Amino acid sequence: MFFGRPIRKWGEAAAGLLYPPHCAACGCALSRLGGGLCRDCRRACPKIEGACCLVCGQPYSGALSTDFRCRNCGDQDWAFAFATAAYRSRGVVRHLIHQFKYGGHLHLRHLLARMLSEGFRDRRVQEMRLDGIVPVPLHPTRRREREFNQADVLAQLAGARLGLPVLDCLRRKRYTQTQTHFHRAERIKNLSGAFSLTGHPEVEGQRLALVDDVLTTGSTADACASVLRQAGVAVVVVITVSRG
Repeated sequence: MFFGRPIRKWGEAAAGLLYPPHCAACGCALSRLGGGLCRDCRRACPKIEGACCLVCGQPYSGALSTDFRCRNCGDQDWAFAFATAAYRSRGVVRHLIHQFKYGGHLHLRHLLARMLSEGFRDRRVQEMRLDGIVPVPLHPTRRREREFNQADVLAQLAGARLGLPVLDCLRRKRYTQTQTHFHRAERIKNLSGAFSLTGHPEVEGQRLALVDDVLTTGSTADACASVLRQAGVAVVVVITVSRG
């Protein structure tokens, strides 16, 4: 036990000589290991600060000083209680997520999991005392194409950091097109019946966090949350790395 910390530090120093650490975004040299970002790239990550929608987490760049309910959520009855994220899906953050999901840069999972964990610091989440984490599932075809489910990878790492179990209780049983360019009615139709439970999970009465890399329209999260609520889950909140 006495020699553990010095030996670990020597090992890290040796690794640093063989594999000098670089910024995960711009590639510049870093002074220490950790798979993190340089000072400039950290500052360039657009954090969500100030007023935002109490339901979907959409930030507002105007002069509002308090949170509000946005126009999109005004007449929408979401199955989840609220959505939150620490970052906007812009610039450095969007680049990191894109490289992780589509560029095969799996080493970014640790950095993105730390960024995801920041969303759990939301006061409302802290007061809720969550029972577990549920990753948004991928259809098997898309998972084979990508070779992994980014939501599951991030959920496992974040769950280990936060001491929360990860529940594999959802599956995507129907392949769907991307939601980005659909209108609301089209999004609902596109996702109708796309998700279901895996077996008979014991989730009744639990408070669960549905996690993914980014929340855009909210339709996918709503479809997943709807299945969970029908299974008896008491509350579903959505926590993502970023908000589109």
